[in-house]
Amino acid sequence: MRHLVQPGPVHPVRIDSFGGELVPLRFVLRAGSTLTEALTGPLVEAGFQSATLVVKGGALNPFRYVMPGPADDASHVAYFTAPQAPIGVTRIEQANATFGWNDGRPFLHCHAAWVEPDGQRRGGHILPGDSVVYEETEIEAWGFRDIRVTTAPDAETNFTLFQPSGVSTPGGAVFARVKPNEDITLAIESIAAAHGMQNAVVRGSLGSLIGAQFTNGTQVDDHATEVLVRSGTVRDGTADLNLLVVDMAGRVHDGRLVRGDNPVCITFDLILECIPHPNIDADPYWD
Repeated sequence: MRHLVQPGPVHPVRIDSFGGELVPLRFVLRAGSTLTEALTGPLVEAGFQSATLVVKGGALNPFRYVMPGPADDASHVAYFTAPQAPIGVTRIEQANATFGWNDGRPFLHCHAAWVEPDGQRRGGHILPGDSVVYEETEIEAWGFRDIRVTTAPDAETNFTLFQPSGVSTPGGAVFARVKPNEDITLAIESIAAAHGMQNAVVRGSLGSLIGAQFTNGTQVDDHATEVLVRSGTVRDGTADLNLLVVDMAGRVHDGRLVRGDNPVCITFDLILECIPHPNIDADPYWD
């Protein structure tokens, strides 16, 4: 399996996970607000300490983003491109975001695929404080009131990353952070098993992978990709994950991942919710 040597010491704990009660929330993004304001306001009002969100449709103008890129030196294994700001209205295909806190303020980690004014489909890491909601859009979110996610320096990757904390409770859901070089599908199975979930649905969720290998035989060779989950399940302990994968040129790839051959590049924010097996296919988020 592909492997990247990170600049810092390897942490002995490869997955951080906390169980709790997951609360669903639907609301409408209001035009004229920054994406940060529009997405985090209702979550703070609901008392969430962490959450995952899914945006399908809608538009942004102005819009700024970065893409995964090579590192300038050995201080990181990968980094970001310079910010891009297409002129005009950008249409969102799907955006997933993790909600948490940075220096006591609401903060977002957001990956997406979109269509720019020139008609090109691209993707990457949205800069939500610099992007403004152009039209009202309905949002799905799932939040925890008992699991807090905050930014903190990560010695292994030399990035400041979202990190969960709290005391696990038997609420039927899990917030987890998966660390570099762990296969994301096997990690999901490990998390589900550790929290007694034979069957579960992935809510929202995003991260980065070292390239990507799809079950249809296609692959992404770039060593750094930014990804978001389209759909995912655990059925009888076995995970199945369908992702949008953005390469270092901003091209968007999609498909189901090969189990055991898709390691995390920097980090992966993951939310799992336990659902009885007969209800998985009927779940509104499963497609």
